[in-house]
Amino acid sequence: MEDKTIFTYIDHTILAPTTSWEDIILICEEAIEHKTASVCIPPSYVKRTYGKYGDALNICTVIGFPLGYNTVDVKRYEITKAIEDGAVELDVVINQGDVKNKEYNKITTELAELKKACGDKILKVIVETCNLTTEEKEAVCKCVTDSGADYIKTSTGFGTGGATLEDVELFKKHIGYGVKIKASGGIRTREAFETYIDLGCTRLGTSSAVKVLTNKVDDGTY
Repeated sequence: MEDKTIFTYIDHTILAPTTSWEDIILICEEAIEHKTASVCIPPSYVKRTYGKYGDALNICTVIGFPLGYNTVDVKRYEITKAIEDGAVELDVVINQGDVKNKEYNKITTELAELKKACGDKILKVIVETCNLTTEEKEAVCKCVTDSGADYIKTSTGFGTGGATLEDVELFKKHIGYGVKIKASGGIRTREAFETYIDLGCTRLGTSSAVKVLTNKVDDGTY
């Protein structure tokens, strides 16, 4: 698979709490140069990034990140503000407490409200697979599908584990028509990029793609 093809699947990501403006500039310049699908950056940098780059790249940001237990009102406000600032893709963390309580209707309702807040913007739902049982993963696939969200996403990259091939296979069996898959967390080699793409993922969240594909050293941060 050619580098330029792989880059079209990449959400070029930087979400470390110590991220500087210089870091944001670097990742945006790399994204523009290599034509990645998007840059995924902290919400606090969305407005400034859009002010500098405008529509030269797709800006993705995170909502309820990384733990997901913000109330729906807070998440809705985060989405509204992020879109106002220039984001076109929103990666929201599911309420994992609701999963553990088996309140799946509540999860579906929340996600549907958040999708409504997104309007025509892309909503990706992070389910943090490392914290879920197989039964819970199957259930949240239905929640994501029924809510009308655009993507189901494996991981925040801040949990105890990241993407696995087994979880992507499970998603493929249990998501409904039209729901796409984003794998993230621990994807740091060309082989991994190609494997997840071949498996059916249409987005990969990683900070490593540019470093790996241009033969630079991977810092292993996401």
